[in-house]
Amino acid sequence: MKLTSETFSHNEVIPTDCAFAEQDPHEHIKLAGNRNPQLSWSGIPANARSLVLICTDPDVPSSMDDFNTEGRTVPATLPRADFIHWVMVDIPAADGAVAEGECSDGITPGGKHNLSGPTGSRQGLNDYTGFFANDEDMHGDYLGYDGPCPPWNDEIAHHYHFRLYATDLDRCPVEGMFTAAEVLAAIEGHVLAEAELMGTYSLNPDVVL
Repeated sequence: MKLTSETFSHNEVIPTDCAFAEQDPHEHIKLAGNRNPQLSWSGIPANARSLVLICTDPDVPSSMDDFNTEGRTVPATLPRADFIHWVMVDIPAADGAVAEGECSDGITPGGKHNLSGPTGSRQGLNDYTGFFANDEDMHGDYLGYDGPCPPWNDEIAHHYHFRLYATDLDRCPVEGMFTAAEVLAAIEGHVLAEAELMGTYSLNPDVVL
């Protein structure tokens, strides 16, 4: 099974059009296009019944002490944690694709709820839901894809892992505002094959990608 993209190549930089924020020489960062990247999948196992897609950044700082703080950096030695950028279930178990911008095109304060995607698919909450929970202007339920926005003072580049799972489930047994953690628990023991595509991104001009 293969997962590829016309937007970026494996282990290469994700374009700013597909990020939540991009570098700004005056304010460090500014909002970006937030378009989902184009993705194609092929070689689906004949006995698969549905597909699951999850995008995770495992490089998020475990402490917010130095997060986007003038005169400080987020040290490379700091322990890191996962941040979910996209979770989609019930994708038809056949070769297929999503176009760039099909599932996300721009930033919607409070999260977008009119979601597009493969026929029959459902999209869950990403971790911007918790990140913006105390932000009066941005809080809400963030469903579907929202792109990279690592700290502008992070000493390391972030890695975005798009993972596709072929399962033997007709329908993923999660409901409502489901999360990636709930999906991973639900598909445990039901995964027939996996494929991965990884891209990098940074908002720190001192980081070489």
